[in-house]
Amino acid sequence: MGRRRPDLARGELLVPSDVHAARIIDASANRAREALRMLEDVARFALDDQPLTSGLKSLRHDLREVIASAGIDAGLLLASRDTPGDVGASVTTPAEMDRPGLPAVAAAAARRLTEALRSIEECLKIDTGAGVPRRSASEIESLRYRAYDLEKRLVLALGTGTAPQWRLCVLVTEALCTHHSWQVVCEQAIEGGADCVQLREKALPDGELLRRASRLVEIARAARNAGRGGRRVMVVINDRPDIALASGADGVHLGQDDLPVLAARRLAGFSMLIGVSTSNIQQARAAIADGADYCGVGPMFPTSTKDKPVLAGPAYLAEYLATPVLRERPHLAIGGVTPENVPQLVRVGCRGVAVSSAVCKVQRPAVACRALHDGFAPTH
Repeated sequence: MGRRRPDLARGELLVPSDVHAARIIDASANRAREALRMLEDVARFALDDQPLTSGLKSLRHDLREVIASAGIDAGLLLASRDTPGDVGASVTTPAEMDRPGLPAVAAAAARRLTEALRSIEECLKIDTGAGVPRRSASEIESLRYRAYDLEKRLVLALGTGTAPQWRLCVLVTEALCTHHSWQVVCEQAIEGGADCVQLREKALPDGELLRRASRLVEIARAARNAGRGGRRVMVVINDRPDIALASGADGVHLGQDDLPVLAARRLAGFSMLIGVSTSNIQQARAAIADGADYCGVGPMFPTSTKDKPVLAGPAYLAEYLATPVLRERPHLAIGGVTPENVPQLVRVGCRGVAVSSAVCKVQRPAVACRALHDGFAPTH
């Protein structure tokens, strides 16, 4: 960063006023560097995000340079270190030993980073009488603000970290329910093994859409309470994060022309899952970078539900599953999926499908769902 190091011959060595400040700076610098390395590894290996990785690496190097340019004697910091005598070394909380997933690991590391930088900054404000301007404290402050921005980008990109890999998601639209009411279709789909039901109604007034979403949540909850094999049936609302929140649904699914993921997070935070429809690898990468919990991947085959002049096909699913940052996130292959072609998707690694007409339009939705499940069974 081009900082001028203190001129030791002119007495520009900034020695903290006492050993206590030195110990604080030493411990905080160690915590900050460790946290940065953890965050850098997450950006590099979990997100495959080169700009984010570079930003974190640059921050780590700049922190080292600011500490050096402050003129604090490294020997003093080391000599002040007293790990065996540190009363805080043995103080822990249960939460420190409980990390439910990588997002929790990253969030904890980000908190350690900004807290440590603030400690360093405050100690560098101490007047030692050396007469050297306190540039270093303001430089640490600048690093802290950079850390806030990097934290936002990284933690949001990891999503909630709680999305399951559904085997079968049924998209329900009343107009497609030929033989039964939409409620009966949902109940039978759950009976047949659907572990997610998505409400897709683009033309309903808001009030009716909310009533229907709330009813679907009740249906799913009743199925869970009835002990359908111990499964938790989840509910996703198409397009509308506000309706998903108000109804108590588990998530919202967004199309390419709907609200951006970040806007949905501003409404819901991490309280619900966010899925995004994608038709190519660039859209999928962008969705995950924005923090989507799962991706819809398609269309796989021709479908009468939506007009899709270009088919992504199973080749796109294979590409998705071959991409490191994507294959770890849940996915749903969608578009013209039937019991007959599920094995074709399974052969390229498919773990879950989303269907609409194949369940909504048939006489026996539960039987159709079981047939879709059967398509995932290994063949010999």
